[in-house]
Amino acid sequence: MKLQIEGQHLRVRIGEEELAQLLAGEAIASRTRFGRAFALACTLRLGAGVEVSGSAGDWQVVLPDAAVREHATRLPTREGLGFRLAGEGGKDELELLFDVDVRDSVRQRRPH
Repeated sequence: MKLQIEGQHLRVRIGEEELAQLLAGEAIASRTRFGRAFALACTLRLGAGVEVSGSAGDWQVVLPDAAVREHATRLPTREGLGFRLAGEGGKDELELLFDVDVRDSVRQRRPH
């Protein structure tokens, strides 16, 4: 799982093996330790809707099961799923983008 943060935009990108895990009902976890200073952890799972929760160092991202399953049927595609999460008091809306990296399978499908 790759996370990209820029302002109020969060991009979550996974590979096809991780997608298979999600679709099988498993959670995907990622953890990065910044030396001795601190660590960031993120867990991605499917659920009824979209939600981001947790603490500054331990995030939980839930994506809508039905939308992810429908998206998986359209692979390979460069388009991802986009969601907007309201911020506190109507401010700081978060734009969440989810996509699947299909470069490996596209390479495998190409004639050699």
